[in-house]
Amino acid sequence: MTSLWDKTSSASGFPRLNQDLKTDVLIIGGGMAGVLCAYMLHQANIPYVLVEARTIGGGITGNTTAKITSQHGLIYNRLIRRFGVEQAKKYLEANELALEKYRQLCNQIECDFESKDSYVYSVDGNRKIEKELLALDKLGFHSEFASHLSLPFPVAGSVRFPNQAQFNPLKFLRAISQRLNIYENTPVHELVGTTAITGSGKISAEKIIVATHFPFLNKHGIYFMKMYQHRSYVIALKNAANVNGMYVDEASKGMSFRNYGDLLLIGGGDHRTGKKGGSWHELRNFARRYYPDSKELYAWAAQDCITLDDMPYIGRYSQNTENLYVATGYNKWGMTSAMVSAIILCDLISDKKNPYAQVFSPSRTILRPRLAVNTFESTVGLLTPTLKRCPHLGCALKWNPYERTWDCPCHGSRFSEDGKLIDNPATGNLKT
Repeated sequence: MTSLWDKTSSASGFPRLNQDLKTDVLIIGGGMAGVLCAYMLHQANIPYVLVEARTIGGGITGNTTAKITSQHGLIYNRLIRRFGVEQAKKYLEANELALEKYRQLCNQIECDFESKDSYVYSVDGNRKIEKELLALDKLGFHSEFASHLSLPFPVAGSVRFPNQAQFNPLKFLRAISQRLNIYENTPVHELVGTTAITGSGKISAEKIIVATHFPFLNKHGIYFMKMYQHRSYVIALKNAANVNGMYVDEASKGMSFRNYGDLLLIGGGDHRTGKKGGSWHELRNFARRYYPDSKELYAWAAQDCITLDDMPYIGRYSQNTENLYVATGYNKWGMTSAMVSAIILCDLISDKKNPYAQVFSPSRTILRPRLAVNTFESTVGLLTPTLKRCPHLGCALKWNPYERTWDCPCHGSRFSEDGKLIDNPATGNLKT
């Protein structure tokens, strides 16, 4: 299904690569992170090329709910427990910096940018809410408790972040990419050192940024163990309420809300890719109950990379890849995380010291409980007997009846009914 953003933004129209090239920096992937990296390198007069397998913004960026916020669920209490106050504070500062950078850029761009308060709410009780407020107080951040929200059901309480933002991500992306050095419909099939092999030319670079949502190189960084993918669903309703803010449930199976013009966007129905979940049915049942006079105009789905410790992997692809960099694992918060990625990676490319690089380093410890879960799911996927196998690492594919796709529960690759690749880390179609 086509997202609201696809329907309300113009086509990009970049050419396909048809020759060999040399450049200082190659960016692979034309989502928000890749294009922001290209924009910042362009501003810094550093030679670069960006290649995208399809069209820029045509993947996860075009299916986001497009909240720009440093409030990533009830994350700060968890970060303090795992990493300490200083590391948690740097995570917050990096995302606040990203929010401010968007605010500056959007002053010059028509992308329906709006400042909005952001809320994480709980319907079960205030214990987690109170802990998050205490954590934010330790970090010196001004947040507030709120219990009376513009939602159609009561909540026990919420954490409010003032002056966050929302926008149309594809309008923004089209505007900032207009004069950038981009090639669309140019998939990278292989990397040989720092040379990328495409179907119509080779690109030789000194440094490479992999911004392909889920990294496609398996021999470095063990991202296939450090991440899994998670699907979530969105419907856009006309004749529904103006909730005057951005809202997300602290519970993993809860819902999110925001407005866009006269439409209400409701998100939820989440599940691990390749598993069963509520899908659009859950959202439509909710709409029928709480907004019976509304009309659904759009429905779409997104997919997110979930890391072992709830923080993205931004930096060198691995300890052994000096000139190869990565940006991935945004844990459902891709807008601010994409900007943080661009800020950090452009500093690293320029040999500048970045105060946040160590916090997001992909080489940090993998000894987290989620690693055992990922290993178990991969083992089950590899041992399950079926003819439909993912070409990424050979896991058994599962049929998704809601979207009529073949999905991989191990690492999240997805394929159409006739076997065409939809989502990576697989790099090719199913063999028939």
